[in-house]
Amino acid sequence: MPETAVGAEAASGPAAPPPHPARRRTVLLAGGALAVAAAVAAGVLAAGGSGGGAHAARAADGLRRTTVEVTSAHCGRGWTHPEPGRQVFELHNTSGTAAEVYLTDPQTGAVYGEIEGLAPGTERPIRVTLGNGTYAFKCLPDDADAVTGPTVHITGGHVRSGPAAVPVTQQQLIPPTLAYQKWIQARTVELADKTDVLRDAIDRGDLAAARAAWLPAHLVYERMGAAYGTFGDADSAINGTTAGLSGGVHDADFTGFHRVEYGLWHGESPSSLRGPAARLAKAVHALRDSWPDQRMDPADVGLRAHEILENTVQFELTGRTDYGSGSNLASARANLDGTRVLLGYLRPLLKTRDTGLSGLDSWLARTRRTLDGCDRDGHWTPLDRLTRTQREKIDADLGELVERLSAVAALTDVRRTA
Repeated sequence: MPETAVGAEAASGPAAPPPHPARRRTVLLAGGALAVAAAVAAGVLAAGGSGGGAHAARAADGLRRTTVEVTSAHCGRGWTHPEPGRQVFELHNTSGTAAEVYLTDPQTGAVYGEIEGLAPGTERPIRVTLGNGTYAFKCLPDDADAVTGPTVHITGGHVRSGPAAVPVTQQQLIPPTLAYQKWIQARTVELADKTDVLRDAIDRGDLAAARAAWLPAHLVYERMGAAYGTFGDADSAINGTTAGLSGGVHDADFTGFHRVEYGLWHGESPSSLRGPAARLAKAVHALRDSWPDQRMDPADVGLRAHEILENTVQFELTGRTDYGSGSNLASARANLDGTRVLLGYLRPLLKTRDTGLSGLDSWLARTRRTLDGCDRDGHWTPLDRLTRTQREKIDADLGELVERLSAVAALTDVRRTA
Protein backbone atom coordinates (compact mmCIF):
# COMPACT_ATOMS: atom_id res chain seq x y z
CA MET A 1 0.00 0.00 0.00
CA PRO A 2 1.34 3.49 -0.82
CA GLU A 3 2.08 6.06 1.85
CA THR A 4 -1.36 7.64 2.21
CA ALA A 5 -1.77 7.92 5.96
CA VAL A 6 0.03 9.01 9.05
CA GLY A 7 2.78 6.69 10.26
CA ALA A 8 2.64 4.14 12.99
CA GLU A 9 4.50 1.88 15.30
CA ALA A 10 5.22 -1.76 14.77
CA ALA A 11 2.51 -3.91 16.30
CA SER A 12 1.62 -7.47 17.13
CA GLY A 13 -0.25 -9.80 14.78
CA PRO A 14 -3.82 -9.39 13.59
CA ALA A 15 -6.92 -10.37 15.51
CA ALA A 16 -10.10 -11.52 13.83
CA PRO A 17 -12.66 -8.73 13.43
CA PRO A 18 -16.11 -8.97 14.97
CA PRO A 19 -19.12 -9.76 12.76
CA HIS A 20 -20.04 -6.11 12.80
CA PRO A 21 -18.04 -2.94 13.48
CA ALA A 22 -16.47 -2.36 16.88
CA ARG A 23 -14.86 0.68 18.43
CA ARG A 24 -11.88 2.46 16.91
CA ARG A 25 -8.29 1.80 17.74
CA THR A 26 -8.62 -1.90 17.05
CA VAL A 27 -6.68 -4.19 14.75
CA LEU A 28 -8.04 -3.91 11.23
CA LEU A 29 -7.74 -6.83 8.83
CA ALA A 30 -7.26 -5.86 5.21
CA GLY A 31 -7.80 -9.03 3.26
CA GLY A 32 -4.94 -10.70 5.11
CA ALA A 33 -2.84 -7.53 5.33
CA LEU A 34 -2.50 -5.69 8.61
CA ALA A 35 -3.29 -2.07 9.31
CA VAL A 36 -3.22 -0.99 12.92
CA ALA A 37 -5.39 1.87 14.09
CA ALA A 38 -4.17 1.28 17.64
CA ALA A 39 -1.03 3.03 16.46
CA VAL A 40 -2.60 4.81 13.51
CA ALA A 41 -2.10 2.67 10.41
CA ALA A 42 0.70 0.15 10.82
CA GLY A 43 2.54 -0.74 7.67
CA VAL A 44 1.41 2.29 5.68
CA LEU A 45 4.54 4.34 6.39
CA ALA A 46 8.10 3.57 5.37
CA ALA A 47 10.59 3.58 8.23
CA GLY A 48 12.74 6.67 8.67
CA GLY A 49 15.33 8.10 10.95
CA SER A 50 17.22 10.56 12.93
CA GLY A 51 19.93 10.15 15.46
CA GLY A 52 21.08 11.53 18.73
CA GLY A 53 24.71 11.06 19.67
CA ALA A 54 25.15 8.45 22.38
CA HIS A 55 21.44 7.79 22.30
CA ALA A 56 21.47 6.72 18.65
CA ALA A 57 22.51 3.38 17.16
CA ARG A 58 22.05 1.42 13.98
CA ALA A 59 20.38 -1.97 14.08
CA ALA A 60 20.79 -4.88 11.70
CA ASP A 61 18.33 -3.26 9.31
CA GLY A 62 20.65 -0.29 8.97
CA LEU A 63 18.15 2.20 10.39
CA ARG A 64 19.25 4.74 12.96
CA ARG A 65 17.54 4.29 16.30
CA THR A 66 17.09 6.99 18.90
CA THR A 67 15.77 6.45 22.41
CA VAL A 68 13.29 9.17 23.37
CA GLU A 69 11.95 9.73 26.86
CA VAL A 70 8.22 9.97 27.52
CA THR A 71 7.33 11.87 30.70
CA SER A 72 5.47 15.07 31.51
CA ALA A 73 8.71 16.68 32.64
CA HIS A 74 10.95 15.43 29.84
CA CYS A 75 8.76 14.72 26.84
CA GLY A 76 10.97 14.07 23.81
CA ARG A 77 14.29 14.21 25.66
CA GLY A 78 17.02 12.26 23.92
CA TRP A 79 16.58 13.53 20.38
CA THR A 80 19.58 15.83 20.31
CA HIS A 81 21.14 15.41 16.86
CA PRO A 82 18.29 15.37 14.33
CA GLU A 83 18.99 14.04 10.86
CA PRO A 84 16.76 13.47 7.83
CA GLY A 85 15.87 10.10 6.43
CA ARG A 86 14.41 6.80 7.50
CA GLN A 87 14.70 6.02 11.19
CA VAL A 88 13.23 4.47 14.31
CA PHE A 89 12.47 6.18 17.60
CA GLU A 90 12.39 3.92 20.65
CA LEU A 91 9.87 5.64 22.91
CA HIS A 92 10.55 4.84 26.57
CA ASN A 93 7.92 5.73 29.15
CA THR A 94 9.87 6.44 32.34
CA SER A 95 6.85 7.87 34.15
CA GLY A 96 4.30 6.11 36.32
CA THR A 97 1.38 6.78 33.95
CA ALA A 98 0.37 5.34 30.59
CA ALA A 99 0.50 7.82 27.74
CA GLU A 100 -0.17 8.43 24.08
CA VAL A 101 2.73 9.83 22.09
CA TYR A 102 2.61 11.73 18.80
CA LEU A 103 5.42 12.87 16.55
CA THR A 104 4.08 16.15 15.21
CA ASP A 105 4.73 19.27 13.24
CA PRO A 106 4.36 21.75 16.13
CA GLN A 107 3.34 24.54 13.77
CA THR A 108 0.44 22.76 12.06
CA GLY A 109 -0.32 19.96 14.50
CA ALA A 110 0.07 17.35 11.75
CA VAL A 111 0.85 13.86 13.09
CA TYR A 112 3.61 11.79 11.48
CA GLY A 113 3.36 8.85 13.84
CA GLU A 114 1.59 7.73 16.97
CA ILE A 115 1.71 5.22 19.77
CA GLU A 116 -1.30 4.65 21.98
CA GLY A 117 -1.26 3.24 25.49
CA LEU A 118 2.48 3.25 26.18
CA ALA A 119 2.55 1.70 29.63
CA PRO A 120 4.87 2.86 32.42
CA GLY A 121 8.32 1.36 32.15
CA THR A 122 7.81 0.07 28.63
CA GLU A 123 9.43 0.89 25.30
CA ARG A 124 7.92 0.73 21.83
CA PRO A 125 9.22 1.77 18.41
CA ILE A 126 7.82 4.32 16.03
CA ARG A 127 9.08 4.30 12.44
CA VAL A 128 9.06 7.40 10.28
CA THR A 129 10.63 9.10 7.29
CA LEU A 130 11.58 12.71 7.99
CA GLY A 131 12.59 15.39 5.52
CA ASN A 132 13.42 19.02 6.09
CA GLY A 133 11.06 20.59 8.58
CA THR A 134 10.16 21.21 12.19
CA TYR A 135 9.19 18.39 14.53
CA ALA A 136 8.35 17.76 18.18
CA PHE A 137 7.09 14.89 20.27
CA LYS A 138 3.83 15.43 22.10
CA CYS A 139 3.18 13.32 25.21
CA LEU A 140 -0.38 12.87 26.42
CA PRO A 141 -0.42 11.12 29.80
CA ASP A 142 -3.65 9.57 31.00
CA ASP A 143 -5.67 12.03 33.10
CA ALA A 144 -3.20 14.86 32.53
CA ASP A 145 -2.65 17.69 30.09
CA ALA A 146 -0.63 17.20 26.92
CA VAL A 147 3.01 18.27 26.95
CA THR A 148 4.95 19.19 23.83
CA GLY A 149 8.68 18.48 23.89
CA PRO A 150 11.53 20.49 22.40
CA THR A 151 11.17 21.64 18.81
CA VAL A 152 13.68 20.00 16.48
CA HIS A 153 14.71 21.40 13.09
CA ILE A 154 15.92 19.23 10.22
CA THR A 155 17.73 20.82 7.28
CA GLY A 156 19.90 19.65 4.43
CA GLY A 157 17.83 16.56 3.71
CA HIS A 158 17.13 15.12 0.28
CA VAL A 159 14.09 12.99 1.15
CA ARG A 160 10.46 13.91 1.56
CA SER A 161 8.80 13.37 4.89
CA GLY A 162 6.41 10.48 5.15
CA PRO A 163 2.67 11.09 5.25
CA ALA A 164 1.19 13.21 7.99
CA ALA A 165 -2.25 14.60 8.73
CA VAL A 166 -3.76 17.23 10.98
CA PRO A 167 -5.99 15.40 13.50
CA VAL A 168 -9.72 15.37 12.87
CA THR A 169 -11.91 16.64 15.69
CA GLN A 170 -15.20 15.15 16.74
CA GLN A 171 -16.86 18.48 15.93
CA GLN A 172 -15.66 18.21 12.33
CA LEU A 173 -17.17 14.73 12.03
CA ILE A 174 -20.65 15.79 13.15
CA PRO A 175 -21.86 17.28 9.81
CA PRO A 176 -20.98 14.22 7.68
CA THR A 177 -22.44 11.94 10.35
CA LEU A 178 -25.76 13.82 10.39
CA ALA A 179 -25.88 13.81 6.59
CA TYR A 180 -25.27 10.07 6.53
CA GLN A 181 -27.96 9.51 9.16
CA LYS A 182 -30.46 11.26 6.89
CA TRP A 183 -29.39 9.04 4.02
CA ILE A 184 -29.95 5.99 6.19
CA GLN A 185 -33.39 7.25 7.16
CA ALA A 186 -34.40 7.32 3.49
CA ARG A 187 -33.02 3.80 3.08
CA THR A 188 -35.13 2.51 6.00
CA VAL A 189 -38.25 3.72 4.17
CA GLU A 190 -37.10 2.03 0.97
CA LEU A 191 -36.25 -1.12 2.93
CA ALA A 192 -39.72 -1.27 4.50
CA ASP A 193 -41.43 -0.84 1.13
CA LYS A 194 -39.43 -3.58 -0.56
CA THR A 195 -39.72 -5.93 2.40
CA ASP A 196 -43.49 -5.50 2.27
CA VAL A 197 -43.42 -6.63 -1.38
CA LEU A 198 -41.51 -9.75 -0.31
CA ARG A 199 -43.90 -10.49 2.57
CA ASP A 200 -46.99 -9.93 0.42
CA ALA A 201 -45.74 -12.35 -2.26
CA ILE A 202 -45.26 -15.03 0.39
CA ASP A 203 -48.67 -14.29 1.92
CA ARG A 204 -50.41 -14.95 -1.38
CA GLY A 205 -48.35 -18.08 -2.01
CA ASP A 206 -46.41 -16.78 -5.01
CA LEU A 207 -42.94 -18.09 -4.22
CA ALA A 208 -41.54 -17.19 -7.65
CA ALA A 209 -42.47 -13.55 -7.02
CA ALA A 210 -41.05 -13.84 -3.50
CA ARG A 211 -37.70 -15.08 -4.81
CA ALA A 212 -37.65 -12.18 -7.27
CA ALA A 213 -38.45 -9.71 -4.46
CA TRP A 214 -35.99 -11.09 -1.93
CA LEU A 215 -32.75 -9.79 -3.43
CA PRO A 216 -33.86 -6.17 -4.11
CA ALA A 217 -35.04 -5.88 -0.52
CA HIS A 218 -31.93 -7.49 0.92
CA LEU A 219 -29.56 -5.30 -1.10
CA VAL A 220 -31.11 -2.16 0.36
CA TYR A 221 -30.08 -3.41 3.78
CA GLU A 222 -26.62 -4.40 2.57
CA ARG A 223 -25.99 -0.80 1.46
CA MET A 224 -26.55 0.44 5.01
CA GLY A 225 -23.51 -1.23 6.57
CA ALA A 226 -22.01 1.79 8.31
CA ALA A 227 -25.09 2.04 10.53
CA TYR A 228 -25.25 -1.59 11.67
CA GLY A 229 -23.62 -0.76 15.00
CA THR A 230 -26.35 1.77 15.75
CA PHE A 231 -29.12 -0.68 14.81
CA GLY A 232 -28.44 -2.77 17.91
CA ASP A 233 -30.58 -5.91 18.20
CA ALA A 234 -32.44 -4.95 15.02
CA ASP A 235 -29.44 -6.01 12.97
CA SER A 236 -29.57 -9.64 14.09
CA ALA A 237 -33.37 -9.68 13.75
CA ILE A 238 -33.16 -8.40 10.18
CA ASN A 239 -29.94 -9.91 8.86
CA GLY A 240 -28.80 -12.52 11.36
CA THR A 241 -27.16 -15.81 10.40
CA THR A 242 -26.98 -19.23 12.05
CA ALA A 243 -23.64 -18.41 13.68
CA GLY A 244 -23.86 -19.44 17.33
CA LEU A 245 -27.26 -21.12 16.96
CA SER A 246 -27.24 -24.72 18.12
CA GLY A 247 -30.14 -25.63 15.85
CA GLY A 248 -28.60 -24.13 12.73
CA VAL A 249 -31.13 -23.30 10.01
CA HIS A 250 -33.85 -25.00 12.07
CA ASP A 251 -33.19 -22.94 15.21
CA ALA A 252 -36.16 -20.87 16.36
CA ASP A 253 -33.85 -17.85 16.73
CA PHE A 254 -32.80 -17.97 13.08
CA THR A 255 -34.73 -14.99 11.69
CA GLY A 256 -34.59 -12.24 9.12
CA PHE A 257 -33.61 -12.12 5.48
CA HIS A 258 -31.43 -15.21 5.63
CA ARG A 259 -34.14 -17.28 7.28
CA VAL A 260 -36.52 -16.36 4.45
CA GLU A 261 -33.75 -16.95 1.91
CA TYR A 262 -33.18 -20.46 3.21
CA GLY A 263 -36.85 -21.33 2.91
CA LEU A 264 -37.29 -19.82 -0.55
CA TRP A 265 -34.36 -21.73 -2.01
CA HIS A 266 -34.87 -24.99 -0.13
CA GLY A 267 -38.43 -25.85 -1.07
CA GLU A 268 -40.34 -24.64 1.97
CA SER A 269 -44.05 -24.04 1.57
CA PRO A 270 -45.67 -20.60 1.70
CA SER A 271 -47.36 -21.52 4.98
CA SER A 272 -44.00 -22.26 6.64
CA LEU A 273 -42.55 -18.98 5.39
CA ARG A 274 -45.39 -16.65 6.34
CA GLY A 275 -44.25 -16.43 9.96
CA PRO A 276 -40.57 -15.66 9.19
CA ALA A 277 -41.58 -13.12 6.51
CA ALA A 278 -43.98 -11.39 8.90
CA ARG A 279 -41.33 -11.21 11.64
CA LEU A 280 -38.85 -9.78 9.16
CA ALA A 281 -41.28 -7.11 8.03
CA LYS A 282 -42.10 -6.25 11.64
CA ALA A 283 -38.42 -5.82 12.51
CA VAL A 284 -37.83 -3.66 9.43
CA HIS A 285 -40.80 -1.41 10.22
CA ALA A 286 -39.60 -1.06 13.81
CA LEU A 287 -36.19 0.02 12.55
CA ARG A 288 -37.75 2.56 10.18
CA ASP A 289 -39.92 4.02 12.94
CA SER A 290 -37.14 4.19 15.54
CA TRP A 291 -34.31 5.46 13.36
CA PRO A 292 -35.12 9.21 13.66
CA ASP A 293 -34.40 8.92 17.39
CA GLN A 294 -31.05 7.15 16.93
CA ARG A 295 -27.68 8.89 17.00
CA MET A 296 -24.56 7.56 15.35
CA ASP A 297 -21.22 8.22 17.06
CA PRO A 298 -19.29 10.69 14.86
CA ALA A 299 -16.02 9.23 16.11
CA ASP A 300 -16.86 5.91 14.44
CA VAL A 301 -17.84 6.87 10.91
CA GLY A 302 -14.34 6.74 9.43
CA LEU A 303 -13.75 3.30 10.84
CA ARG A 304 -17.06 2.14 9.40
CA ALA A 305 -15.91 3.19 5.93
CA HIS A 306 -13.18 0.58 6.28
CA GLU A 307 -15.16 -2.10 8.07
CA ILE A 308 -17.99 -2.40 5.53
CA LEU A 309 -15.72 -3.99 2.95
CA GLU A 310 -13.60 -5.68 5.59
CA ASN A 311 -16.73 -7.61 6.55
CA THR A 312 -17.47 -8.21 2.87
CA VAL A 313 -14.16 -10.03 2.51
CA GLN A 314 -14.75 -12.01 5.67
CA PHE A 315 -18.37 -13.00 5.15
CA GLU A 316 -19.52 -12.48 1.56
CA LEU A 317 -16.44 -13.70 -0.29
CA THR A 318 -16.28 -16.81 1.89
CA GLY A 319 -19.93 -17.71 1.29
CA ARG A 320 -20.67 -17.72 5.02
CA THR A 321 -23.84 -15.70 4.43
CA ASP A 322 -25.22 -17.73 1.51
CA TYR A 323 -28.38 -19.66 2.39
CA GLY A 324 -29.34 -20.69 -1.11
CA SER A 325 -29.73 -17.60 -3.29
CA GLY A 326 -26.11 -17.52 -4.47
CA SER A 327 -26.17 -13.74 -4.22
CA ASN A 328 -22.97 -13.05 -2.26
CA LEU A 329 -21.45 -11.03 -5.07
CA ALA A 330 -24.59 -8.91 -5.34
CA SER A 331 -24.24 -8.22 -1.62
CA ALA A 332 -20.57 -7.36 -2.13
CA ARG A 333 -21.58 -4.88 -4.82
CA ALA A 334 -24.17 -3.33 -2.49
CA ASN A 335 -21.53 -3.09 0.25
CA LEU A 336 -19.32 -1.24 -2.22
CA ASP A 337 -22.17 1.18 -2.93
CA GLY A 338 -22.57 1.81 0.79
CA THR A 339 -18.87 2.48 1.18
CA ARG A 340 -18.91 5.00 -1.66
CA VAL A 341 -21.84 6.85 -0.10
CA LEU A 342 -20.11 7.19 3.26
CA LEU A 343 -16.85 8.28 1.64
CA GLY A 344 -18.78 10.95 -0.21
CA TYR A 345 -19.85 12.50 3.07
CA LEU A 346 -16.31 12.23 4.49
CA ARG A 347 -14.61 13.58 1.38
CA PRO A 348 -14.43 17.26 2.50
CA LEU A 349 -12.31 16.15 5.48
CA LEU A 350 -10.26 13.63 3.55
CA LYS A 351 -9.31 15.75 0.56
CA THR A 352 -7.20 18.10 2.69
CA ARG A 353 -5.49 15.25 4.52
CA ASP A 354 -5.01 12.32 2.14
CA THR A 355 -2.99 12.62 -1.04
CA GLY A 356 -4.00 9.07 -1.95
CA LEU A 357 -7.68 9.81 -2.57
CA SER A 358 -7.33 9.60 -6.34
CA GLY A 359 -5.81 6.16 -6.01
CA LEU A 360 -8.61 5.10 -3.68
CA ASP A 361 -11.20 6.35 -6.17
CA SER A 362 -9.50 4.37 -8.94
CA TRP A 363 -9.65 1.17 -6.92
CA LEU A 364 -13.29 1.79 -6.05
CA ALA A 365 -14.08 2.08 -9.76
CA ARG A 366 -11.96 -0.94 -10.63
CA THR A 367 -13.65 -3.09 -7.98
CA ARG A 368 -17.06 -1.97 -9.16
CA ARG A 369 -16.25 -3.05 -12.71
CA THR A 370 -14.92 -6.37 -11.50
CA LEU A 371 -18.07 -7.16 -9.54
CA ASP A 372 -20.38 -5.89 -12.30
CA GLY A 373 -18.75 -8.42 -14.61
CA CYS A 374 -20.47 -11.13 -12.55
CA ASP A 375 -23.96 -9.65 -13.09
CA ARG A 376 -25.98 -10.90 -16.03
CA ASP A 377 -29.21 -8.90 -16.12
CA GLY A 378 -29.76 -9.30 -12.40
CA HIS A 379 -28.53 -12.89 -12.26
CA TRP A 380 -25.33 -12.90 -10.22
CA THR A 381 -22.72 -15.62 -10.56
CA PRO A 382 -22.62 -17.76 -7.39
CA LEU A 383 -19.23 -18.05 -5.73
CA ASP A 384 -18.86 -21.72 -6.59
CA ARG A 385 -19.32 -20.98 -10.29
CA LEU A 386 -16.56 -18.41 -10.58
CA THR A 387 -13.56 -19.33 -12.65
CA ARG A 388 -10.22 -19.33 -10.90
CA THR A 389 -9.25 -16.17 -12.74
CA GLN A 390 -12.48 -14.41 -11.74
CA ARG A 391 -12.07 -15.46 -8.13
CA GLU A 392 -8.47 -14.29 -7.94
CA LYS A 393 -9.33 -10.91 -9.43
CA ILE A 394 -12.25 -10.33 -7.06
CA ASP A 395 -10.16 -11.32 -4.05
CA ALA A 396 -7.25 -9.15 -5.16
CA ASP A 397 -9.34 -6.07 -5.95
CA LEU A 398 -11.32 -6.16 -2.73
CA GLY A 399 -8.23 -6.98 -0.67
CA GLU A 400 -6.37 -3.98 -2.06
CA LEU A 401 -9.38 -1.72 -1.57
CA VAL A 402 -9.83 -2.78 2.05
CA GLU A 403 -6.17 -2.08 2.72
CA ARG A 404 -6.44 1.39 1.21
CA LEU A 405 -9.57 2.11 3.22
CA SER A 406 -7.63 1.46 6.42
CA ALA A 407 -5.99 4.84 5.79
CA VAL A 408 -9.44 6.47 5.97
CA ALA A 409 -10.00 4.88 9.37
CA ALA A 410 -6.62 6.18 10.52
CA LEU A 411 -7.06 9.70 9.17
CA THR A 412 -10.50 10.15 10.73
CA ASP A 413 -9.53 8.74 14.11
CA VAL A 414 -10.30 11.40 16.73
CA ARG A 415 -7.16 12.09 18.75
CA ARG A 416 -6.40 14.01 21.89
CA THR A 417 -4.81 17.36 21.23
CA ALA A 418 -4.62 18.75 24.76
